[in-house]
Amino acid sequence: MSRTVFCRKYQEELEGLDFPPMPGKKGQELYDTVSKKAWQEWQQQQTMLINEKHLSMMDPNSRKYLQAQMERFLDNEPFDKAEGYVPPEQ
Repeated sequence: MSRTVFCRKYQEELEGLDFPPMPGKKGQELYDTVSKKAWQEWQQQQTMLINEKHLSMMDPNSRKYLQAQMERFLDNEPFDKAEGYVPPEQ
């Protein structure tokens, strides 16, 4: 059986991450409070932001920006989205 967490984004018990997504205290906090579903959705948003805004992960300001957007996304607050993105029709 998979591990479950009370997801801070969806406010319900969902399948948890397999391992902390980053090192340190922040990684452990995400591991304890974010579902696999929410993290996968954030990964997609993050990729779009990196590509759209031409962010460099070598730049500390870009990393701080993404960290702030991640927190807003996971807390269901308004966050930056890739401008002009149109989801594919299903």
